[in-house]
Amino acid sequence: MTTPFAARRERLLSSIGPRTAAVFVATPTAIRNNDVEHDFRQDSDVFYLTGFDEPDTVVVVAPQATLKDAEGKSSSARFTMFVRPKDPEREIWDGFRHGVDGAKKDFGADAAFNIEELSRRLPELLAGHDAVVYRWGNKAFDDRLFAAINMARRTSGRNGMAAPTRIIDPVEVLYEHRLRKSRDELDSMRRACAITAEAHKRAMQIAKPGTYEFELEAVLLETFRKHGSERPAYGSIVGSGPNATVLHYRRNDRKLEDGDLVLIDAGCEYGYYASDVTRTFPASGKFTDTQRAVYEAVLQAQMACIDMVKPGVTQGDLHNKAVEVLTKKLLDLGILTGDAEELVKKEAYKPFYMHKTGHWLGMDVHDVGAYFVPGPGGEGKMGHRPLEPGMVITIEPGLYFGIGAESAPERFRGIGVRIEDDILVTDNGHENLTSAIPKTIEEVERACRA
Repeated sequence: MTTPFAARRERLLSSIGPRTAAVFVATPTAIRNNDVEHDFRQDSDVFYLTGFDEPDTVVVVAPQATLKDAEGKSSSARFTMFVRPKDPEREIWDGFRHGVDGAKKDFGADAAFNIEELSRRLPELLAGHDAVVYRWGNKAFDDRLFAAINMARRTSGRNGMAAPTRIIDPVEVLYEHRLRKSRDELDSMRRACAITAEAHKRAMQIAKPGTYEFELEAVLLETFRKHGSERPAYGSIVGSGPNATVLHYRRNDRKLEDGDLVLIDAGCEYGYYASDVTRTFPASGKFTDTQRAVYEAVLQAQMACIDMVKPGVTQGDLHNKAVEVLTKKLLDLGILTGDAEELVKKEAYKPFYMHKTGHWLGMDVHDVGAYFVPGPGGEGKMGHRPLEPGMVITIEPGLYFGIGAESAPERFRGIGVRIEDDILVTDNGHENLTSAIPKTIEEVERACRA
């Protein structure tokens, strides 16, 4: 039976053609301190193509690759894995390893080798190909790939075979596949979103003045793991009071005070697929008039953007709508003065809304995929990419008034509001994958009182 991983490899092979190879490298292990390592999370590309989640792994997809056995007999090696060998002693300490035989038996590799054989075998696998799909940036591996390409070039003249002369960014091939989610992928994303919904609702229920931000973070993490999530999709943001105005706040150590807003930006990962949700709510269970006004401004901007989502619309369109609504609301609140269109042109909103309205979502919380594509006419001009069915995006407008924001009236300072949902583009419109999380004023206040 064909697995989703095998189907993805075949799709990749069809996209790159018979003369291009592709090389993918596992996430390097990293020391946290002394002899303690950071938790390992497999490189998304490696997992997408194999389902293999061990470190020290290299995956080669090479249509023309053949390898000779000890008797000189050649066999196809279109899908080759280099992995850690079985090691009973290390497995006592670190856990089970699939090893070379497991890579073939359990993961469908045509050929598999000990990772120590990479330098010797990789030039042979690359021979016969004109180009290599590879993502630069793994400094420890970049030089090894260059060395393998150079070796393949040196031998190509003697055996009459081609050797790679070009490097292709995965954004041109594999990331086009990852950008459009399959039914299986969407099942994982829906489950991640359902778990995240439970976590946010629980945080709203336990938050009250005197609670610490880290207590809310602990509830999030407990709920993620309790329901089978492997890990958070990113570091959870739990910002109360003025901390809600810090976009990537991480300390999560402040005590909630009466009158605070609490901004939680947190999502879990399930089956290697991410959710990404932000909700803002009152620590006391009820918004003040000023908080309500800011919250409603952000909510209206977000709902206007969500209502627009359908095939053909671009993320640029969505951002422009958010800016338009928020600028008008800033005028209504008395924070800006003047003509709305002119204020938008001058980006007068930017001190209070300084980020984009959304991003791709998938295996990575800021998922892969080109945001801009060549425009019509083929003149090299780039334009915002139209949305297509199967793409998943976030929509997350916000307003932030830091405690030092002298351009805002004093009653707004220290207020930060962001509202974020995960939106699937469907054939005729959209599906809000995180609609179960309280969001209206009434829903949020009710959840805080539960």
